[in-house]
This record gives sequence, structure tokens and C-alpha cells, in this order.
Amino acid sequence: MTSRFASPCCFSYRMLRGRNFPGKVLLSRKADSSSNVRGNSSESRSSDEDGHSFSSGAGRNRDLQDINGNELGSSSSAGSPGESSSREASADAPRPGSGGRATDTARVARFKKELAASTVNLDALRELSWSGVPADMRPMIWRLLLGYSPSNTDRREMVLSMKRQEYVEDIAQFFDIPDEDRTEDEIRTVRQIAVDIPRTVPDVTFFHQPTIQTSLERILNIWAVRHPASGYVQGINDLATPFLVVFLSEHFEGEMETWDLSKLSPEKLTQVEADSYWCLSKLLDRIQDHYTFAQPGIQRLVFKLKELVRRIDEPVARHVEEQGLDFLQFAFRWFNCLLIREVPFSLVSRLWDTYLAEGDAFPEYLVYACASFLLTWTDQLQQLDFQEMVLFLQHLPTKRWTHQELEMVLSRAFMWRVMFDRSPSHLNSG
Repeated sequence: MTSRFASPCCFSYRMLRGRNFPGKVLLSRKADSSSNVRGNSSESRSSDEDGHSFSSGAGRNRDLQDINGNELGSSSSAGSPGESSSREASADAPRPGSGGRATDTARVARFKKELAASTVNLDALRELSWSGVPADMRPMIWRLLLGYSPSNTDRREMVLSMKRQEYVEDIAQFFDIPDEDRTEDEIRTVRQIAVDIPRTVPDVTFFHQPTIQTSLERILNIWAVRHPASGYVQGINDLATPFLVVFLSEHFEGEMETWDLSKLSPEKLTQVEADSYWCLSKLLDRIQDHYTFAQPGIQRLVFKLKELVRRIDEPVARHVEEQGLDFLQFAFRWFNCLLIREVPFSLVSRLWDTYLAEGDAFPEYLVYACASFLLTWTDQLQQLDFQEMVLFLQHLPTKRWTHQELEMVLSRAFMWRVMFDRSPSHLNSG
């Protein structure tokens, strides 16, 4: 195995060009050198055999930090994983579609056809959505993929109206109350959320607006009260942000930073909050053990990531181990925030199209996505010592990434999962 995958990137590109790969994937080259990924002045750049450019290098003066940038000590090793929920790559499994771009005319027509049905075929919608969803259809499609909005059009308006009203009632019952009506745990949660909200996606100024921060505060507090088994955990604040932006996009045009929230009525804003809350809840239902005590779900996925990297690219895994770097020290944030902090926020909605299209298999796919993400820099990582590697992995050179780099990560992850699904014992140990 080691020799076969010693150069995973080259192997991936051969597979993704159509050899032994189910379905077709868009892997178009950049039109000219000016569109290549450009790193900061402290970054260097390397190219693979197909001319895809990757940046390397990072600052050398920052300490190990937690997901919100706070100083963090060394982490304990990951716990024993549970049994993998490996899925066979069947004909109806979500996979890269044949059209590529979400805005291709033919794919848009297919989306419209699926959504026009009296009962939406969710399997077909997942397969189509895997390769990206048209922005103007994303709010409706995300509601459907998460099971928040009924697939039956006759029931949809009634159900959404009821759930939105339920959220309004939750605000009155759980949020708009004095501290004396809260338990001590609830008071601590309110205070922790108040601390974390200003740190949410810190490099995106849109989330610094008081209106957005108030919406986040309500969503997170209500979720914590209604889910006492886990309560609020640092990182859930980031997971609410893609939903807020996607559902706000139904009411605004243009770039997110230009949206004037003062023009949105309180009723419409509450509907956006409600949809964000319920969709966040649906997502977290699939990964709830990521946020219960000791976060065993994340511990398990980190263990699987380490094992997967060892099988795909043994030299990288060996180098990381020899340098004494625990995968938990960098991958914990990846799983906790679902890579939101690792890529430009402008790419997060596209990333989550694939996440949501995966359905119940999403946690399994996430392991492959994180492995693909890490091994984007396979050559660079082997040149770094412990401290350099920590700094590099905390501040990855992805700020100038475009959809092309993200598509490569997602497609490579899919290819590896299909390949390893044929080995029943893969990642089932522990």
C-alpha cells in the first residue's frame, strides 16, 4: 500500500481524469497564470503535474491556539474510535455530477425539474447537489436536504410556518427572560456565548454587525436550552453562520458585505433566524456526539483521520509522528468547525452543499475530506519540523483559494472513499 500511494496527488489526478472513477468531475485548469493561487510574501508556491498551484509557508511567531485563537496547551491523544459507518459506493450514492459547475444551464434545468415535482426525489436532489447548488436555489435545497422542509410541496408552507412560530415562542420562553428564571448552567451558557460571538468567523466583518450577533445569540442560547445532553460547545457558533448567510440571501442581492440589514423587517429576520436554528439543529443531530462531554465523536474521527492518512500517504504520517505532532492538535478544530475556519468564507456554502448532500454519511465523508485537505500539502509537510508544522497547520495558505482548489479537495476525498469502500476492513479497527 505504501508504495502505491507514496505520491497521492499524482495518483488522484489520474483517477479523477476518468480512469476507474464513477462519474465525472470538473477539474478545469486556470485560464492563465494570473489566476493562479497567490500566497503572501512569506509563502512559496509549488505545482503538481497538471499545473494546479498550491501555496506553502506560514508565519513563525504564533503559539498553539484553540478554535477561537486562545492559547492552548498540548492535547491528549485521541480516544478509541467506534466502528466505522462505511458505505458501499452504490449507484444512488451522492457523487460528483456530470455537469461540474452549479451554474451550468443543463444542471440548473435539472435542479428546476427536481424542485418542481409535487414530491421532491431527495436521492436525486442529493446526487445533483453534491457538485454544488445554484446560489438562488440554495436556501430551498438546504431546507430539503436537511429534512427541515417537507419534500411534499402541499405540506411545505404549513410546516415551515409552524416551525417558525415555534421558534418565536422559544424566544419568549428561553431567551427573553431574566437571569433569575435561568438555572446556573444556563447562566454560564449565556455568558460563554456572549464571549464567543464576537470571535465568530473573526476575519469576516459581516458577523461583527450587532443585528447578526443578536441573531446568533438567540439561536445558540435556544439550541443549548433545548439540547441539555450537550449544551453549548465552543465551535457551534461558527456552524450557525452558513445558515444565516444562505437564508439572508433570499432577501438581498449582491455581495454579503453590501447587505443592509436595516432594510429587513423584524418578521423576515425572525424567519431567517428560525430557519437557521432548525437547520443547525438538523445538522447537529447527525453529529451530536461531537459536542457531548469529552466530544467522543471528534476523538473518534481524529483517530480515523490519522489511520486514513497513514494508509494513503505513509511518509507524511510517519513524519508527523516522528516530529511528535498529535493529529488532535490540528484536526480537532477541523472537525469541530467543519473546516469553516480553514477556507475562505466565500467557499463555505459550496463546501456545505457537499456536506448536506452526503446525508447520514456526512461524518464518514468528513474524515476523507480532512485527509484530502491535509494532503494538499504533502510535500511541504515533510520538510517541516514540529514547530514549523504546528504553525503551518494553524495558518494554512488558503486565503486566496478559489472554487477550483476546493473542488479538488472534495473530489479527491470522494475518490478515496470509493476506493477504500472496497476494502471492508478499512478503518473498522479500534
